[in-house]
Amino acid sequence: MTSTQQQLKALANARRGVIVPGAFNALSARVVADLGYEAIYVTGAGVTNMWFGLPDQAFMGLTDIADHTARIRDTVDLPLIVDADTGFGNALNTYHAVRTLERAGADCIQLEDQVSPKRCGHFNGKEVISTAEMVSKIKAATDARRNGDTLIMARTDACAMHGFEAAVERAQRYSEAGADILFVEAVTTESEIRALPQRLDKPQLMNMVIGGKTPLFGADELGGLGYGLVLYANAALQAAVAGMQKALTVLRDTHSLREDPALVTPFAERQRLVGKPGWDALEEKYR
Repeated sequence: MTSTQQQLKALANARRGVIVPGAFNALSARVVADLGYEAIYVTGAGVTNMWFGLPDQAFMGLTDIADHTARIRDTVDLPLIVDADTGFGNALNTYHAVRTLERAGADCIQLEDQVSPKRCGHFNGKEVISTAEMVSKIKAATDARRNGDTLIMARTDACAMHGFEAAVERAQRYSEAGADILFVEAVTTESEIRALPQRLDKPQLMNMVIGGKTPLFGADELGGLGYGLVLYANAALQAAVAGMQKALTVLRDTHSLREDPALVTPFAERQRLVGKPGWDALEEKYR
């Protein structure tokens, strides 16, 4: 049987613009899987926003993302790309992070070249470490893998500080160091989006951030350009917040809230999503 790591590698190599939604907890991952998506991104920003109520500025630690990864892995069978930020330190910390996240169920571990404490790729004020230091982290990550099919994704945030050409050069160096998938974050022009698949050989991920710095393209168009994966890291989170605000505004203003599918998921649907029928069957089996 094909492993989830092999499934993800095949999806990336097909270069057809596979949409990868982000999940910020086990229930959101179950929703993604239930809707038929082919892979899930365990989002560091989403975990930070939803778990701590804080912005994506390195408040999340390795234990936090590993715990969420393990819970999501227990819930769904889809390939998981896990956001490991900067590796939570130097090359040795990165080595430990890869071991930890692989054990938790990650199929691909994403590492970025920001200075720690990092910040969201679409925030201002980012800084990046040297190319040589990031190359060392990638080598440590590839050495740390117990499973040779586990993928390493290398992200560069260098566009914001050093420009597009410098970011492409860094991505190439990261590829040579052993990264399996490349991620050039926060490009700001359509021409840059169109150029990347022509400039880099390894499969690439393009991040579509609703309200961010990168022009929005459809996944089909990005697949046509040669991107393997199209990330919507926090679309589900933004939709969930919008839904909460809408329903709770109605409750505040009318002092009442009924089972209206336009406002709240029906009770029965919520039970289906969390697998209650299966648990009922187990309860009967062991009665």
